[in-house]
Amino acid sequence: MSAAATTEKEQTLVIRPPSGFAGLGVSDLWRFRELLLFLTWRDIKIRYKQTVLGAAWALLQPFLMMIVFTLVLNHIGRIKTPIPYPLFSLSTLALWTYFANAVNLTSNSRVGSASLITKVYFPRLSVVISPVLGGLVDFVLALLLVAGAMIYYGFAPPLQALLVPLFVLLAGLIALGLGLVLSALNVSYRDIRYAVPFLMTIWLWLSPVAYPGGVVPHRYHLLYTLNPMTGVIEGYRWALLGLGPVHTTSLVVSVATAMVLVAGGAVYFSRAERVFADVI
Repeated sequence: MSAAATTEKEQTLVIRPPSGFAGLGVSDLWRFRELLLFLTWRDIKIRYKQTVLGAAWALLQPFLMMIVFTLVLNHIGRIKTPIPYPLFSLSTLALWTYFANAVNLTSNSRVGSASLITKVYFPRLSVVISPVLGGLVDFVLALLLVAGAMIYYGFAPPLQALLVPLFVLLAGLIALGLGLVLSALNVSYRDIRYAVPFLMTIWLWLSPVAYPGGVVPHRYHLLYTLNPMTGVIEGYRWALLGLGPVHTTSLVVSVATAMVLVAGGAVYFSRAERVFADVI
């Protein structure tokens, strides 16, 4: 037997599934960028398909919640704010509605795209990112409503309003991190789709969306600070309305939570992805 034949016989090719961040197909996101845009546009169209009001729901949802909060918390609960309460709550509800919808939609994104996942290869991360990107359209529409309220009350946004996109990005990253974990869990445990909306409602009341942080009793201040959305909302409100202060600790908690959720969620998503097609 020749040396070449011996070498050829001894060569063994071992194929292993990618793990960690390599399994996410992050590098493929750019190659499949047109697919990501298509999925984002699909999510936007499906959201309001066969609805009477269409995209007006993006305005009605924060507007109606603002009315409820104004009646219950401002008129009955006597919560006072430095600016007119409708503007105070509406501006923050625009951000919270984007965040809550992003978490709800991303948590169900894997199951909702089951027919696509089981038929063709593409970076699965796309179906989780697309609801976060698509929700920005609703946020911009809601922000136009906030601009109308500012004009009505004669309120001019401060110069730091240019920093609003940074806090929207931070909220989107937290939503993405949660979506990576919840969408993977939802494949095996379909209870997730029912639990997430309920938990988001509780989280709304635990976050300073409809009330200023100053009304939180001192004994709950630690829990208030550890809420990852506290820093996001305080920073967003400071940027858009000029209301402060922004507590450094809360902001650090928000940034750290976003980083941990995105990184940890990506690793968990990658490991769970190996069995997605079989379980779905």
